Amino acid sequence: MIELKRTFCLLLIFVFIASASTFSACAQALHNGTSQPNILWITCEDMSPDLQMFGDATVATPNLSRLASEGIRYNQVYSTSGVCAPSRSALITGMYATTMGTHNMRTGSGGRAGLINYEGVPPQEAKCFSEYLRAAGYYCTNNAKTDYQFGNPFTAWDENSNKAHWRNRPSGKPFFAVFNIERTHESQIWVHKNQPLRVDPNKIKVPPYYPETPVIRRDIARYYDNIMVMDSIVGIILKQLKEDGLDNNTVVFFFSDHGAGLPWYKREVHGRGLHVPLIIRFPDKRNASTANNDLISFIDFAPSVLSLANVAIPKHMQGQAFLGTRRANQPRLYIHAARDRMDELNDMTRAVRDLRFHYIRNYQPDKTYYQDLPYRLQMDLMNEILRLKQQNKLSPVANRWFETKAPEELYDIQQDTYELKNLANDPAYKKELNRMREAHIEWTVNTKDKGYIPEKDLIEIMWPGLQQPETAEPVAEMLSKSGDKSMVKLNCPTTGASIGYRFDNDEKWQLYHQPISVPKNTHLVLSAIRYGYKRSKEVKISF
Repeated sequence: MIELKRTFCLLLIFVFIASASTFSACAQALHNGTSQPNILWITCEDMSPDLQMFGDATVATPNLSRLASEGIRYNQVYSTSGVCAPSRSALITGMYATTMGTHNMRTGSGGRAGLINYEGVPPQEAKCFSEYLRAAGYYCTNNAKTDYQFGNPFTAWDENSNKAHWRNRPSGKPFFAVFNIERTHESQIWVHKNQPLRVDPNKIKVPPYYPETPVIRRDIARYYDNIMVMDSIVGIILKQLKEDGLDNNTVVFFFSDHGAGLPWYKREVHGRGLHVPLIIRFPDKRNASTANNDLISFIDFAPSVLSLANVAIPKHMQGQAFLGTRRANQPRLYIHAARDRMDELNDMTRAVRDLRFHYIRNYQPDKTYYQDLPYRLQMDLMNEILRLKQQNKLSPVANRWFETKAPEELYDIQQDTYELKNLANDPAYKKELNRMREAHIEWTVNTKDKGYIPEKDLIEIMWPGLQQPETAEPVAEMLSKSGDKSMVKLNCPTTGASIGYRFDNDEKWQLYHQPISVPKNTHLVLSAIRYGYKRSKEVKISF
């Protein structure tokens, strides 16, 4: 308790101290003149490493198997949350959602919990890392999910829609492209439940914390069937890359946004909610068909992509590069994860994991592990578990989900893959418990974990008077004039704002990062966005 109070006091002191680094400072020295490979992210949703190359032969995934045979399989990769929006917030910024105030699921549905709908307001230095790539000359596209919890900054992407594609880029530009495949999302288990199954429910493996019934087998089989569909979509994207002659200069990533979209997987900070597959293929097929067992966190993805692109890694990013010219000297010792409000229901749990032990701190141990979330009740598997619970037919292992939480949990994941035996009270593991506990406390302080602030108070801090702040209008300053062109500098009075500009005959917004040349008799249109704020009004200036 003393440790918890100490942590809380330190967090209140540090919670909104901003880093001195700014986007403009980073933009001044982004690119070191070396090669810029294309980078492709193929992502899917709600899927654990339930694939052949990770040891699960339930279904064939020929396209991902081929990618793995040509690339590197990363076996110890973890999301920062067991649910999508906080995880995506961390992925796109290289910062923990708990640092940015984007940790509650979802900020845009606060009304479910009696709060206002809001957008998180990250520290002023936080940016979508695609902005740094754009400033370095990359064409950045997203097709098409964002879910960042701080809005959808118009400066983050050259294209952001279901039509976004590297094929739309100007000739000669390197690209960073994201394609998100939704077919493995938990909702697709009930959306497609009446379609024919290609996976035999009798041949799937039921985990020990599930009852053994036909309904449960059927929904797990549907989960695997959706993985097969997802694999075929991966194949289409990779085929397009090859058709365009780009597979020989493109680094390809494949991963999911968190663990499986099944009850007691998704939304949890146990390994099954955090562990994700990651495959990376390099153009030269280096280390093809090998495995990497270093611990990797989602906050490491942003600095790693910048490192691959030979772009400077901003100091405010909390992750470390595991690839490229700026790769960290040592792999990380721990990964950290958080669980907070899930839709209607509040909670606060934190997790730390190393290569052997998994530590969980439950800050509301009076609550049960299970949360009665209406969204999840659309799944037959969930209702089947509840039916058996009501009839007292659950095994002790399955029934544990409905028990109140232990304040602390510790699992030896080398001996206990399913995390069934809590060792927190075992004297033989006291040393490991203390070590993991200290790692957790140090992390909460160093990352200024905002989960200790009640969400209602946090919203008031970010949105004073419960009104969303508005980004100030950007201004233009003429630096020089030569012939028919003016050199113009842009600025925004709102600290930390990103500025976009376009000429009035253009549709796409360009990201401002250095003075621009404006032809005579041209209308320059400006707008700015501070993440979490309202976007500024557009300003039209004639030259």
